[in-house]
Amino acid sequence: MTTATHERLERLADMVARADSVVALTGAGISVPSGIPDFRTPRSGLWENVDPMKVAHIDAFRRDPVSFWRFYGERFALLHDKRPNGAHLGLVELERAGRLDGVITQNIDMLHRRAGTRELIEMHGSIASCSCPDCGGDVPLEEVRRRLAADALGVPRCAVCSGPLKPEVVLFGELLREERLARARDLCVGADVLLCIGSSLEVHPVAGLPLLTRRAGGRIAILTQGPTPLDHFADVRLDGDVEVELQSLTRAVAQAVGARG
Repeated sequence: MTTATHERLERLADMVARADSVVALTGAGISVPSGIPDFRTPRSGLWENVDPMKVAHIDAFRRDPVSFWRFYGERFALLHDKRPNGAHLGLVELERAGRLDGVITQNIDMLHRRAGTRELIEMHGSIASCSCPDCGGDVPLEEVRRRLAADALGVPRCAVCSGPLKPEVVLFGELLREERLARARDLCVGADVLLCIGSSLEVHPVAGLPLLTRRAGGRIAILTQGPTPLDHFADVRLDGDVEVELQSLTRAVAQAVGARG
């Protein structure tokens, strides 16, 4: 870690230690150390070889569930054995220490849940279950996996009407749930410090949440590799290994809090 990075981490730790309310906003980059590719990194991102409007749009699900589930079946398989990394666990440690009020995540991978985050808003839903658009009712993840494997076309189906199940995630062309968005907005407006971790801050309306913090007088820290549209608003900007930086931040916050008595 360079001297400049260390100094920025120390400054951020002091901001967090002094704040009455700290909130984290996380994107795909926080899960990369767990072996889950992000969406936009050249050569390795999930959208590098597929058009998301063709495989992850609500119209694609309705029009061609076989092709839709060919993509999502691979996604479910990829996420099957993934575990939280040190960045997820660092946020849990901050929450347990009373230094973090909540995590707002764009991820559907359930890793914040598995890590033990208590106050969690999964803005885009999660792979924890699927539902039948016609019959309603949730089908838990392991049963979805069983039906996925058993179907000749690789489409998990409703036990009542045999229609294709839909992951309980927000697809392109769908709106976020208003109660999730309202809670996220409240947290961001009330935050003295908003930690933007592993997000490109390009997908709206979530990408606009940091501006709510700034307009309310709070400060923004961006910890992610690659540029974001909001870099010029950041009070602290870090672009190294997110796992190393979060673990270092957690230790530095503990030291800063201890020093303040």
